[in-house]
Amino acid sequence: MVRLPLTPAEVERGQRLGALLRSARDGRSMLATALDAGVSPETLRKIESGRVATPAFPTIASIAAVLGLSLDALWAEVNRPDGERLAS
Repeated sequence: MVRLPLTPAEVERGQRLGALLRSARDGRSMLATALDAGVSPETLRKIESGRVATPAFPTIASIAAVLGLSLDALWAEVNRPDGERLAS
């Protein structure tokens, strides 16, 4: 199967997602977070760095659950228009 190149918007969303997850770890180690979520530390590192811009839904759901993040809020923040911020 050939994977189509990501659009600039997809790359940007992937970078936002990575930054949000990294921020939500709030001092918690990447290793502990990854293991608790059932993903490899390398996978989490790639997602957080934006190298995996479109990770699988179950992967994100697992990481979000470990970090106590709402998938609805995470989706809204990742897809917000530039310049807008969700209320904390």
